Amino acid sequence: MNLSFENTENAFAHLTDKELKNARFLFQSMSYPWLVQMGTRLTPFIMRTGLPVHGLIRKTLFKQFVGGETLENTEPVTQKLHSFGVEVILDYGVEGKEGEDSFDTATEEFMRVIRYASTQTNIPFISIKVTGLARFGLLQSLNEAPRLRSGIHDHEWELDEWDRVRDRMYAICELAAEKKIGVLIDAEESWIQDPVDRLCMEMMQQFNTTEAVVYNTVQLYRHDRLSFLKMSHRIAKEKGFVLGVKLVRGAYMEKERARALEKGYDSPIQPDKASSDRDFNAAVQFCLENLGDIAVVVASHNENSNQLAAATMDRLGIARNYSRVHFSQLYGMSDHITFNMAREGFRVSKYLPFGPIREVIPYLMRRAQENTSVSGQTGRELTLIQRELQRRKKSNSPVLPTAAE
Repeated sequence: MNLSFENTENAFAHLTDKELKNARFLFQSMSYPWLVQMGTRLTPFIMRTGLPVHGLIRKTLFKQFVGGETLENTEPVTQKLHSFGVEVILDYGVEGKEGEDSFDTATEEFMRVIRYASTQTNIPFISIKVTGLARFGLLQSLNEAPRLRSGIHDHEWELDEWDRVRDRMYAICELAAEKKIGVLIDAEESWIQDPVDRLCMEMMQQFNTTEAVVYNTVQLYRHDRLSFLKMSHRIAKEKGFVLGVKLVRGAYMEKERARALEKGYDSPIQPDKASSDRDFNAAVQFCLENLGDIAVVVASHNENSNQLAAATMDRLGIARNYSRVHFSQLYGMSDHITFNMAREGFRVSKYLPFGPIREVIPYLMRRAQENTSVSGQTGRELTLIQRELQRRKKSNSPVLPTAAE
């Protein structure tokens, strides 16, 4: 197998010298945990005060990790990625809202994104969060109610509220099925995940009859998720639908551990990184060995896991462009994985959020924190960027802005 993640010329061919240097500066800044910690605490407050910091954020974090402030703004990024064989997962990045009007507005926006994606050649998926459609407190209440499992629940008003959430999700998935666009439903914190899982399974049974439209997200940094994946597969086989699954390691580790300690229950998080890696890789292999009734998105920045998935596909004789296997990384990160996999013929995408700067601040703060908390992530990005800048200098072949830029 020819797949290598060391080719920086492939990895950064889409970036000009100026863009590459800007990325270097940003990742250098994120290599200082104290700076990131201070920035993530102060930025949301400063944004609320109305101080003129939009320009700074726009030129740094926003430009690196977000596709634009509007759906239409994402088009140049989408087209550039398409020219390198990279697909796109569109994400309306607004989150943390409350109120029925906000949820209805988000639903309409998700549906608008689906309609837009269906007109493009390289946008096979959109991503949504149930917390964009439902009140956090409602999800927590349903998660904690054991009677939910038997279909009985005390609070009639909550059942009515939940029915509205289901209606919103149904409308989104119905349109996605019609337009042949996949819907990746993000994972949430463990204390609201149960109703999200149940909603995902309900929508899959309805819409994944022949091919996957709806995908649930499985966070393998939780020690119970590999068994959950296998149980979900058994249910899908019994009920005759395709299990859509996006595999990730996870995004809420510090928050999960802190809450478990505060509330006095066993943490749902794996005891160490090696355990997360073991379960993630086992989940990848399980999905690839069961593609008769599973469609999988391997969403990982881990080089070993992507190499393992690619090698397993070759070993099993799975075509690199097979429709039920997809790879993905976040926009602005791990280009050495994305673009080298695309060059070798794998279906791979960038997860591309969009939204007003003020609204995507929570997303940007997570990206900054992730790059300091994931062991070696920032250092690896910096090493590869520096290597490519040195290569260009030696070859005297700088990449210049195009006319469109």
